[in-house]
Amino acid sequence: MTSQVSSPAEQADGTDGSDAAVVGEQRKPGGTKDVRRLDRVIIRFAGDSGDGMQLTGDRFTSETASFGNDLSTLPNFPAEIRAPAGTLPGVSSFQLHFADHDILTPGDAPNVLVAMNPAALKANIEDVPRGAEIIVNTDEFTKRAMQKVGYAASPLEDGSLDGYQIHPVPLTTLTVEALKDFDLTRKEAERSKNMFALGLLSWMYHRPTEGTEKFLKSKFAKKPDIAAANIAAFRAGWNFGETTEDFAVSYEVAPAAKAFPVGTYRNISGNLALSYGLVSASRQADLPLFLGSYPITPASDILHELSKHKNFGVRTFQAEDEIAGIGAALGAAFGGSLAVTTTSGPGVALKSETIGLAVSLELPLLVIDIQRGGPSTGLPTKTEQADLLQAMFGRNGEAPVPIVAPRTPADCFDAALEAARIALMYRTPVMLLSDGYLANGSEPWRIPELDELPDLTVQFAQGPNHTLEDGSEVFWPYKRDPQTLARPWAVPGTPGLEHRIGGIEKQDGTGNISYDPANHDFMVRTRQAKIDGIDVPDVEVDDPHEARTLVLGWGSTYGPITAAVRRLRAAGEPIAQAHLRHLNPFPKNLGAVLQRYDKVVIPEMNLGQLATLIRARYLVDAHSYNQVNGMPFKAEQLASALKEAIDG
Repeated sequence: MTSQVSSPAEQADGTDGSDAAVVGEQRKPGGTKDVRRLDRVIIRFAGDSGDGMQLTGDRFTSETASFGNDLSTLPNFPAEIRAPAGTLPGVSSFQLHFADHDILTPGDAPNVLVAMNPAALKANIEDVPRGAEIIVNTDEFTKRAMQKVGYAASPLEDGSLDGYQIHPVPLTTLTVEALKDFDLTRKEAERSKNMFALGLLSWMYHRPTEGTEKFLKSKFAKKPDIAAANIAAFRAGWNFGETTEDFAVSYEVAPAAKAFPVGTYRNISGNLALSYGLVSASRQADLPLFLGSYPITPASDILHELSKHKNFGVRTFQAEDEIAGIGAALGAAFGGSLAVTTTSGPGVALKSETIGLAVSLELPLLVIDIQRGGPSTGLPTKTEQADLLQAMFGRNGEAPVPIVAPRTPADCFDAALEAARIALMYRTPVMLLSDGYLANGSEPWRIPELDELPDLTVQFAQGPNHTLEDGSEVFWPYKRDPQTLARPWAVPGTPGLEHRIGGIEKQDGTGNISYDPANHDFMVRTRQAKIDGIDVPDVEVDDPHEARTLVLGWGSTYGPITAAVRRLRAAGEPIAQAHLRHLNPFPKNLGAVLQRYDKVVIPEMNLGQLATLIRARYLVDAHSYNQVNGMPFKAEQLASALKEAIDG
């Protein structure tokens, strides 16, 4: 047995980069194949839209989570329901980064690429570093399939892949052969080739298999023959790895025992975490949860998930359009529910008038925007952070709205609770800005104990709250709490609490219609003061070396920024980091934090929207570093940009 331990610099660089460090190697007892221990691995499954790459990646992820590794994923798929088979626009991929230590991103470049056809190889080969392993389904490399994507000659034979470790595997043929005893057509048998590939990768990386077999039995419970065929293909792939001479080495990545605090964990995506956060918020507030929504990528999964939880008092309404969805939600808020509407950027535009109405009515309403590439229809399945200014200013008149942004998939749970806290306490609509990267990505999540959740209990108005000069007691719907400036929440049907609603300006206190200029000025300023006065935690700064450069981020840039900062610090570069959850209002100490640094760099997946707000508010010459290509930042890319900022 030999052992090789990476240097500290390699270990730090290996946090979220492309090269996995070898930490040990041994012979399997009684066997002939080597087992090599790695600290982390990045795998990308790529194939046609119909090849089941998302399912394959999801199953490998689930088994990796159950094994105890830290992980981060990046699903990437076309917007078309079924793009033309074998074409570059039709390629679907799933990248998984898993490790024996704390990681933050899906990784910059894969150590292993599984290419199910020529299109998958061509679409992804530029991301694969030299020396990486490529498993190729040779059955799909026909002359016609290669010509379709521009290969004049087979890349498996022309020497263009000589710098890689190529594993040519006839996946389709092997799958059909493994299922020859099943009563399936050849086309039906070929559909299981993704399970053969999953079995092979499960062998290569010592992944558990029981969970996948249980999943297949459940998924195809009404078609036991199909379930049995998929399980057989999965086992055949595992056995192929065990017996073939082409795979002389398998790999072990130990559980990330030191990366997690003690607790019960599960793998969770951002949209699922957000859904659970909404349900938890409704239970902590002791209010029914109402979702009024219209399906839109990438927010639809929240509607799908919440519709499963009627047992928790959740009511979901799939409306005919975006406007009807938020209108129903605002009506539910008026009726005393924790009201939510979900959408993406195009839907926020349609909902803007009703968000303004919610500002005027001063009712709690959660508007969840899972951002995607725009403008207009844009890139429905790609990620972007370009709705910040729309969330801040995208309404007529002065209509301020608090904005909250989660930083990781698991953090979507806590962000949902925080958005609900603000909405309920201050009687205001709240915008929650997630994005496609967080929504579809996944990571381990520690399931919180009930006593860790905040108390969101709400007190509804029960009777008169104001005494007139003649001594009579009345209910004033716009008489405010002196601490929060929130107005009372009166549930319809409560005797004596009848009051007028609508979009026309309210008279202070009484809520009657008012066209008085002085009253309008007062109400506008009061609504702004209410938002400005929201109690949010101070921004925390990670600065162990008294750096002169601060990198400031928000939302899903947290993982790539933190990974880049780790790289720079490992190389001896002093750099500070801060990340914003609250974007309106900003934390009260943010101005003082910014003034401490000579340089402030703000990476964003837009053209500088937070930087614009920071410059305007604090008169700080913040430097933008921007990307709007539909994909998250890479750690190496950010580290290079931040190094230039430090040296500049």
